[in-house]
Amino acid sequence: MSPFLLTRTLPEDATDAALRADVLHGLSRRPKTLPPKWFYDARGSELFEEITRLPEYYPTRAEREILIDRAAEIAAASGARTLVELGSGSSEKTRHLLDALPDLHSYVPVDVSESALRGAAEALLAERPGLSVHALIADFTAGLSLPTTPGPRLVAFLGGTLGNLLPGERSVFLKSVRALLAPGDTLLLGTDLVKDEEVLVAAYDDAAGVTAAFNRNVLSVVDRELGADFVPDDFAHVARWNPREEWIEMRLRARRSLTVKIPELDLVVPFEAGEELRTEVSAKFREDGVRGELAGAGLRLAHWWTDSGDRFALSLSTVD
Repeated sequence: MSPFLLTRTLPEDATDAALRADVLHGLSRRPKTLPPKWFYDARGSELFEEITRLPEYYPTRAEREILIDRAAEIAAASGARTLVELGSGSSEKTRHLLDALPDLHSYVPVDVSESALRGAAEALLAERPGLSVHALIADFTAGLSLPTTPGPRLVAFLGGTLGNLLPGERSVFLKSVRALLAPGDTLLLGTDLVKDEEVLVAAYDDAAGVTAAFNRNVLSVVDRELGADFVPDDFAHVARWNPREEWIEMRLRARRSLTVKIPELDLVVPFEAGEELRTEVSAKFREDGVRGELAGAGLRLAHWWTDSGDRFALSLSTVD
């Protein structure tokens, strides 16, 4: 059997259809919203990689620290022969786990980007010719079927991406992950933790303005893909801590009264001066809250690891 298989579970036009639906729904309501998944075109991905290297943006460094320091413990606790990674991207962080799992047979990266999956698989197989890679082009938030691979399986959802989901969406998502797991399988979950407001806001509003450019880039995506006439510089970047919900909100604030036309949707979108478009929620967590959300999905938190500054956590959960 080939060491690399690629299975598409998304229709070829699924991304275009999803963008159209999200833009139509989000910009026809008040307050206006766009989902954060549309940040990540080629330019957006470049900007995010730059963000991860900024001094203010701690989550990537903190999670990497845990993976380096605790990979052997994670491997021993999971005993995994298959590693499944949801939202795998470049699979960069995954290498720490791959190297630590002594009995690993298969790696199943899941992402919506075929080019990212192929590029990551090529690099991994060059380094690890004995590894079997079965990549899935899929939207992990819309239900998922995993290929047949040896168990036990370790499902990894890293990067704090869980925080981009609203509470009801998190509940649905965690239950869908639980449905994938058999007895003996585990879930490795990355969660950013509640901390001082100034630290959190700085991470999403850096002095160099990279996050501002990243935020405004979503408007360029809508312009390119749907023929809209957004002028990104007409919008100011806003990052705000919501203490009641314990999440960061990223928004784009109209600098003046304006109207945007989106011909592909036959849509005209008015903005009042100062009106805000929410582009991301990034929830921050506490251990008890994570434990409770996992329990609500039928999962039991078995291990909890944080970085040296208690900024970020990785948790390992088992089927309850």
